[in-house]
Amino acid sequence: MGLPTLRALAAHPDFDVALVVTRPDKPAGRGLKLHPTPIKELAQELDLPLFQPEKVNREVERLKELKPDVTVVVAYGQILSRDVIAVPRLGTVNLHASLLPKYRGAAPVQWALMRGETVTGVTTFLIDEGLDTGPILLQREVPIAPEDTAGTLEKKLAEVGADLMVETLVGLRDGTVRPRPQDDAQATYAPKITKEMARIDWTKSAQELHNLVRAMEPTPGAFTFYKGRRLKVHRTRVVPEPPSSGSKGEPGTVVGVGDEGLRVATGGGVLELLEVHPEGKRRMSGRDFANGYRVREGERLG
Repeated sequence: MGLPTLRALAAHPDFDVALVVTRPDKPAGRGLKLHPTPIKELAQELDLPLFQPEKVNREVERLKELKPDVTVVVAYGQILSRDVIAVPRLGTVNLHASLLPKYRGAAPVQWALMRGETVTGVTTFLIDEGLDTGPILLQREVPIAPEDTAGTLEKKLAEVGADLMVETLVGLRDGTVRPRPQDDAQATYAPKITKEMARIDWTKSAQELHNLVRAMEPTPGAFTFYKGRRLKVHRTRVVPEPPSSGSKGEPGTVVGVGDEGLRVATGGGVLELLEVHPEGKRRMSGRDFANGYRVREGERLG
């Protein structure tokens, strides 16, 4: 989310990026080799000053030495203390991937998709000590396409958010952007996604499950089970049913193989699995999975 914003700020002739703060390198992979954050890699590419503290709240004096006009925060992952928030002259500005006060919290993109929203957006606001509760500066709507996943939607929001952040900072500098309080009565919440949330509950409707799959793609990935083994589901569609079709089986029951995928009964309608990933195998189309594993009508998933 932060890469387009950093590029935009670094490229703007009126801005001087005094310091880029990101998380420390973390070990990953079989050899537990240290891997930098994408923000670190971009900062080094742009030859910007870089700082990677374990806890940024312990570094108030160092931040004060910079005498910043403003601090920009995008998906940093640590709660900032009152002292850190108060360092910049014009405030600490956060870019959030929703139209606040809707979807405050860690996973606004995923929850917007799970709830079947058709429009979301980005918000710049001044950080206070609450959870995404500070006064709003600017907002911009972004439509959600029917085929959007969390991955594709986050990319759209990141690009729009970068432009909005530039507009916000220029407005703060010129005095044309003024904070306005959020309406707490309209707030909704988007808590952190857990792996268990990605498990498919076949008693829900086909549309609800389609939205869940979109929200969990690419990570952690929606999943179910087939013959006791985990089956990740990456892409689906809701199958239109004629009014006379009636019930086609208990939720989770395979009801056929379509032109593109495996069709499964849900608590309301039929969901076609277009792309899946069997445990220990490669990703494949739902049809190839059905053929390769000889899935038959009447078998159950979950």
